[in-house]
Order: sequence, then structure tokens, then C-alpha cells
Amino acid sequence: MYKEHIRPTEISIKDKKYKVKGNVIRAAVFARTNVIEVLTADNERFYFIYFKNSLIYGDKLDKVEEGSFINKAFHEGIVIESPHPILNALIPNQSVSIQNKNKLFTQLQIHYSLKEIAYIATTLDSFFDKDELVKIIDKVFFHYRRSGKFMKSFQIIQILHDFVPSLKSANERLNSQEFNSYHDFYKSSSLPSILKKDPLFVELLCFQNRSNPEMRVFLEDIFTKQDCLLELLVLWIESPKAESIKKYTDFALQLVTMKEWIFILGEVNINPYRVLPEAKSIIEKMIQEDNYETAALFLLNFIHDLPTSYDAILNSLWGNLNAGFVGSHLDDFIFMFQQLVPEDHSKLLEQKIFQLAVILLEEHDLKEVHEKLLPIQKIHPYSAVIRKMNNMLALLEDPDQMMELGDYYAEFKQFDKAIDCFFWEMELQPQDPNPVQKISRMYQHKGMVKEAATYQKVYEQIKSNQGIG
Repeated sequence: MYKEHIRPTEISIKDKKYKVKGNVIRAAVFARTNVIEVLTADNERFYFIYFKNSLIYGDKLDKVEEGSFINKAFHEGIVIESPHPILNALIPNQSVSIQNKNKLFTQLQIHYSLKEIAYIATTLDSFFDKDELVKIIDKVFFHYRRSGKFMKSFQIIQILHDFVPSLKSANERLNSQEFNSYHDFYKSSSLPSILKKDPLFVELLCFQNRSNPEMRVFLEDIFTKQDCLLELLVLWIESPKAESIKKYTDFALQLVTMKEWIFILGEVNINPYRVLPEAKSIIEKMIQEDNYETAALFLLNFIHDLPTSYDAILNSLWGNLNAGFVGSHLDDFIFMFQQLVPEDHSKLLEQKIFQLAVILLEEHDLKEVHEKLLPIQKIHPYSAVIRKMNNMLALLEDPDQMMELGDYYAEFKQFDKAIDCFFWEMELQPQDPNPVQKISRMYQHKGMVKEAATYQKVYEQIKSNQGIG
């Protein structure tokens, strides 16, 4: 409900000589790799790959191929849909440049190990020809093998096999006798033992099997020791636990504001006003700054489960929100009526019900408005406004009572509907000046001076004729 108050994450893209801006529409987190999808005003889609929170590469794509890493990330990773505060944290810089493809892997060697480069290559199959990526991974494999680093060469061939399972040369190398002992190590060793030799393998394994509680806990431990707060937070958002709120609040506030954290908790269906003592002061500050609608939007998702300590806040909102806003969130405010019927503020309550009726009548017919207000009638049966609405409904089907119905419509500022009623009466009683006079007054209320004057003359003519007669 309060999504409308979360700004979309905008990103500026520079490609050679031109710049374009777009909004991030979603992101996928896959272990230490993030994929960001951006949509421009011209409906062009850009995708960017990040590894360990640094941009690797990105470009415009007309289509994401099935089986590609990007496709896999959005189907098997943790997807964050826009708008969402965590998107800003996932993107270190809101201005990115499309890098030169020919120089990319040379530049990557400055910042990443050869093994990491081999893995990164598997994430770029939407931008590079797959055979080209296979050659890059092969180069890493043969470099380690020539150097006598057989454990590392085995790890690279595993990466290549996972990337292209059908590749014959990779299968032959992976299953060669020289790697038998390494196969045994991975099959028989514990996760902590494998982690010491191959942390990337364990991270990916645990992430892909994070539905397993033991794997998830182990992955959390890895991220905690590496101080990967962003990955920890995203992992928690996917499967939140209220009992760990304190711990993850401390993490979150290093990445987002308290107001944004309240939003995030609401998104994962945890009532922040029950578990987060600081939330109340945030809402109170909104009210102090006259941001009543924002405060209401933050609260309404949990209006059925707010602590009694929020009653004063709700009373303040009820006294300051306009009827149009209340009408657009009527179901939630009906419940607020039940919570906050202020017997000593009956005049204020009547004003709000009247304003609400006016707004609803502008958008709905009388029967619909009556139905929408029925819950209020149960809560506040002595409301004069509700009584008048009931009377209007009774008059609706009686053509002999159009004058009275028109008067009610006029009272509720529904001047066009009142005019229709008075026209009906004028046609039935052409010699009666009263409906004509009322039509003139309705046009005056509408600011239609010419029409008001015309019917005023008709009224005076009828009166004059009656005087002659």
C-alpha cells in the first residue's frame, strides 16, 4: 500500500557517445552475483551483471534466452521487484558505462582471481558467444594444469562442465584418472573441509540448496564471516524470521534507513509496529511534519493488528486525513471506525462521514454508496448522515418524491444529480415554479451563471403567469 511512496531506482547508462536513463524494474541475487534489469522510457531493456557488488558487464538485450545465466538467476535466485529500498543497496553506483567487450577479461584480471574469472565467464552468456567463453575458461584450466595446480584445474573443469554439460572435452577431462582423488574429496568431505579448499563451490552449492535448513545456516555463516551484509539481508528477506529481527535490524540500518526498513518488514508480512519499537517514532515524525497520508499508508497494512499505544496516532490521522483519501482506502478505515468511534467527538465524526459520503457519491451511484456505508451504520447507528442516506435510498424508486430526493442530493453537493431530479419534477408539474427555482440555484452552485440566469427568468415568468391568472 505504501509502495507509492517508495521512489523507483533510477540508473544512468552511458554507451560510447550516448546516454540513456532507465528505472530498475527488478533484480536477482544469486549467491555473490546480482543481475539488474533496467527499462528505459523507450522500452529498451538493459541487463547488468555484478559480482561481489562490483559491476562486471551489461548491455541492451532484446530477449533473455532460456537456459542463460540471467534466465537462471531470475528463476532460481532471490528476486527483488521494484519499487524496493534494497535495490539502491544492490547497485553501488547509479551511473554505469557499457564496457568494451574486447578488453573486459583483461581488465577483470586486475581485480579477480583466475578462478573467479572462470566463474564470471559463465554469467556472461547473454552477451558473449558461448564458444568464446569456453575458450576463456579453458585457458584458465590449462594455466593451472601446466603449473601443476591440479586441485585448482579440477575446480575449473567442474565450472566448465556445469556451464556446458554436453561439452565432450570437458567431460573427458573431468572423468580422467588424474582427478579421481579430487572427486573422492568432494564426495566424502564435510562442507567445512571443502570450504577451505573451494569457497566458491560451497557458496554456490549452499545457495542453490538454500531450502535445506542446514545449507542455509551454513551459507549465512559464510556471509557473516565475510561481512556480506547485503547478501545476508537478501537471504533473510526471502525467508524472514521474526525472532531474528534485532540482529537483522542492525544489519539493515547499515544499508537502508529506518523508514525503508519498516517498508521491507511490511513487504515480508512482519508487523513492524509489533516487533520494532523505533517504528512508532518514525510515524510520529511523519505526523509532526504533516505527512498524514504517508503515515496512514505505512500503517494501514497492519490496521487490524496495531498496538493500543498507536490509538493517539490513529486519532490524529482520523482528524487530519481528507475524505478523498479515506474513501480510496475505505475498507481499512471502516476498521478504524470500529477502533476509534470518539463518543466525545461526535461532531467531528459526522463531518468525516459527510465528507466521505460526498466523495463516494461523486464516484458511485446511490445504491453502491449506501452499501459501502453500511458498516459505518452498524458502528454509528445514530449518524444523521447515514439516516439521510437511508431516506434517499427509499425515495430513489418513487417518482413522486423527486423534489425531496433532489434536495438531499443538493445537500450532499451532488448538483448534477439534483438537477436531474428537479427536471423530472418540472416536466411533471410545468406550472410549479419551485423546481425551476431549485434548478437555477444548482447552476449557481456549479458556477454556471448564464444557465442560472436563464432558469431564474423562467421561474419569474411562471410566477408572473400565476399572478395574472
